[in-house]
Amino acid sequence: MSETLAVLDGSETARKRLLSIRGEPLFYADWDNVIFIHYQTDPQELQRCIPYHLDLYDGSAFVSLVAFTMRGMRPRFGGSLSALFFKPISTHHFLNVRTYVTDEAEAGIYFMQEWLSSRLATWLGPCSFGLPYRFAQMDYHRNHEHEQRGKIEASAGSFHFCATLEPNDPGISAPGSLDEFLLERYTAFTQFGKCRRFFRIWHEPWRQVPAEIQIATDRLIQSTGQWWRFARCIGANYSPGVKVWMGWPHAIGESGDPFNRL
Repeated sequence: MSETLAVLDGSETARKRLLSIRGEPLFYADWDNVIFIHYQTDPQELQRCIPYHLDLYDGSAFVSLVAFTMRGMRPRFGGSLSALFFKPISTHHFLNVRTYVTDEAEAGIYFMQEWLSSRLATWLGPCSFGLPYRFAQMDYHRNHEHEQRGKIEASAGSFHFCATLEPNDPGISAPGSLDEFLLERYTAFTQFGKCRRFFRIWHEPWRQVPAEIQIATDRLIQSTGQWWRFARCIGANYSPGVKVWMGWPHAIGESGDPFNRL
């Protein structure tokens, strides 16, 4: 019970931190049927292509692929009219390639690359949030209760996977575990040109089960950098999903201090 409360406290701290800034959050959305695929890699090689300080776990660096479907993204403001305006980009598939970083002692993630099934969303993400969006043809589907497959076809290559889920009830990661380190992240740092930004999110702790992952082709992931040459897959997780609050993008000043960071 105390371990569960510790992870819940981390989520609650993230919620309060997000809401401490006036006007937050910006968007609501559902992230459904989420597959996390984790790689351990050489920290020095990874740091060469990351503009923030790596956050290490027991001296090791990690990159995670996150495949999911976003549904019903809508602004917090404007009610049904603004939701209707955002409908063309409200629901689509994602494949994120992310690593783990810190900035001014705040832990978060950095997106190395992201593929989306919405062309319109790929035009909007870089200029507004500094996100490295690319378009891909994507298909995610459940073969049965304990198997999920994904196919991503992009100009840089393909990524096909099959995840077999453990037949257990999803649970919260143990405090201090590698799962908690990799999953429970509530700040994203970005860089687009010379502009460095951060934005915060909030959701309840991920309820997840381990998954066995089989990868049929991974040329697309190899295109994301030299870190891949030193990487080995260490495991995967599946979550049925979470309801998410997404914050506004905030600029980070030249000194490293972002505006409104509390």
